[in-house]
Amino acid sequence: MTTSEIEVFGPDVVEKARALVERYTADARPGADAQQRAMRARSALLPMLHLVQSVQGYVSQEGIDFCAEHLDIAAAEVSAVATFYTMYKRRPCGEHLVSVCTNTLCAALGGDAIYAKLSEHLGVGNEETAGEPGEPGSVTLEHAECLAACDLAPVLQVNYEYYDNQTPESAVELVDALRSGQKPAPSRGAPLTDFKSVELQLAGFFPEDEETYRSQVDGSSQAVETLRGAALAQERGWTAPVMEDVPLPEAGSK
Repeated sequence: MTTSEIEVFGPDVVEKARALVERYTADARPGADAQQRAMRARSALLPMLHLVQSVQGYVSQEGIDFCAEHLDIAAAEVSAVATFYTMYKRRPCGEHLVSVCTNTLCAALGGDAIYAKLSEHLGVGNEETAGEPGEPGSVTLEHAECLAACDLAPVLQVNYEYYDNQTPESAVELVDALRSGQKPAPSRGAPLTDFKSVELQLAGFFPEDEETYRSQVDGSSQAVETLRGAALAQERGWTAPVMEDVPLPEAGSK
């Protein structure tokens, strides 16, 4: 590991990286050879990339090399994964990542207008940051594909927590609050924190103290709109039809 990598990723991060590898190799079959353990170890790549982001706020070349070294794989393999998934950022993120859903239903109900308003208000484009990345009050704006909350559209997320039924005006109020150091409560889900802290959670690391753990991750994910269909079915005694087992047709000879 180079001097610059040591400076970026301290002993505590190295320890966490080793713990991730151990999670995926601890239950390897007795007598498993080095190749089998190596194959299991590479499964730790996704959480390890989140670990890297929890330190730097993005996946840098140093982060790619860090993952490659600890998993004993080529840097090109790490890069292929880091550039495939949009959750891994290739430029430093702000303290808060604001993701505006602009997929079909959200767009039709105002998602495009929300994104346009925020882009104008913040003076940034897609995956650009208002303020100094990583500094308090900095905000990175991005388009997001479907956030799986069509019943609450239009929606946006801040550090992957939901803010439902948004308007251009409410979205501007939200980002202004973030920039001033406030952390408005999400519509549902865990209390809002910063991007790097969320990345550490996504890597699989949480406070050991139960009370602190619960205060950081607990929160209702239910919404009245989401449960309305189930409530109506219960009120009216509706049930799904019973599906009978039907034998599969025999496969033709080859």
